[in-house]
Amino acid sequence: MKEESGNYQPYSYFQLMEVSLRELLVEKGIVTDAQVAEEVEAMRKRTPAVGAGVVAKAWTDPGFKARLLADGTLGCIELGIEVAALKLVVVENTPDVHNVVVCTLCSCYPRMLLGIPPEWYKSRNYRSRTVREPREVLSEFGLQLNEQMKIRVHDSTADMRYLVLPMRPAETDGWSEERLASIVTRDCMIGVAVPKSH
Repeated sequence: MKEESGNYQPYSYFQLMEVSLRELLVEKGIVTDAQVAEEVEAMRKRTPAVGAGVVAKAWTDPGFKARLLADGTLGCIELGIEVAALKLVVVENTPDVHNVVVCTLCSCYPRMLLGIPPEWYKSRNYRSRTVREPREVLSEFGLQLNEQMKIRVHDSTADMRYLVLPMRPAETDGWSEERLASIVTRDCMIGVAVPKSH
């Protein structure tokens, strides 16, 4: 049982499975409690700021941008970002094409770049509707695209993740990488928003 505000509540099925598996792995000597705690802490430190740094670097370094678009995994490794064995595909927004990412089967998501996925990304509503009616879904996020712009929907899988490289706002010439990164949100890198300079 877990404690919530002084009251003990029964574990959910998934919480019980996590605790049981963790305790078994510790008991068998496969991992230690300290290793588990360290990994959990590392996961908590993953935030969209990591992905925003990748975008800002691509905006300011054409050579890096070309390498990132050719192989997102190697591009991230070049910046010292641990992406494990995942294939990362970076898709670039242009004046004619807007990209949006979804995972129709579950909620596969580039956590190493964006941190914990938002609840709406995991919802059945977003996962099913984005493929069928992306323009309507984007408008519900407040993103109005002109009718001439093509929308490409990218479906993540268990071994492949997508990251949207948004267009750099024109009025950001001369900005530092750090300042540029500050306007790149998680939603921009999923494709349900675009960066704003103000």
